[in-house]
Amino acid sequence: MTGQPIRVLVVEDDPVAADAHVMYVGRVPGFVAVGKAHTGAEARRALDRTPVDLLLLDLHLPDVHGLQLARTLRAAGHHADVIAVTSARDLAVVREGVSLGVVQYVLKPFTFATLRDRLVRYAEFRAAAGEASGQDEVDRALATLRAPGPAALPKGLSGPTLERVSTALRDASDGLTATGVAEAVGISRITARRYLEHLVDAGCAARRPQYGTVGRPELQYRWVPGT
Repeated sequence: MTGQPIRVLVVEDDPVAADAHVMYVGRVPGFVAVGKAHTGAEARRALDRTPVDLLLLDLHLPDVHGLQLARTLRAAGHHADVIAVTSARDLAVVREGVSLGVVQYVLKPFTFATLRDRLVRYAEFRAAAGEASGQDEVDRALATLRAPGPAALPKGLSGPTLERVSTALRDASDGLTATGVAEAVGISRITARRYLEHLVDAGCAARRPQYGTVGRPELQYRWVPGT
């Protein structure tokens, strides 16, 4: 990419996740994180101080819903685009966000690769300039914002079970072994281990040996905050 970098404000109430998102943005060429805010009020103050092109916006803030914040910013004359980062899956919220400048949704948990893809597509869309020659060119410009189809899971893994394993791991503050996940989700230990290793490969989980047990130590898995 050439020209000035796209300036991003990260708005996320979880400090660990906010730091992770700032780091992710900084790893994508052509983007720079110009700040972070943990509340809607902090975001408004930051926008009054610093020019911003894009908000990486968590919808569930402690003082205001993200879409209400977006609506307030539009009324105040702020025209930054928005990528919503949220665990909310309500399609009515998605439809409402379209009218408020939400150009992409990234569902938690996500990996760096997922966010990088959304940012690169946004940059391509933003770079489109000039007059379209016809409907096809307009369609191609809009299509750059659309993510490709979901990546296929490894053979034998299913999306619903992966979601249950992910939830169990996120909810376990001290981490879980494959045995613990198997008991929590209702699957075999071997199957749990396959899902956990997939999460490690995706950057969503980390593993370490669990000592203090008789025999060979079992691996303990922890969710990586901010993914």
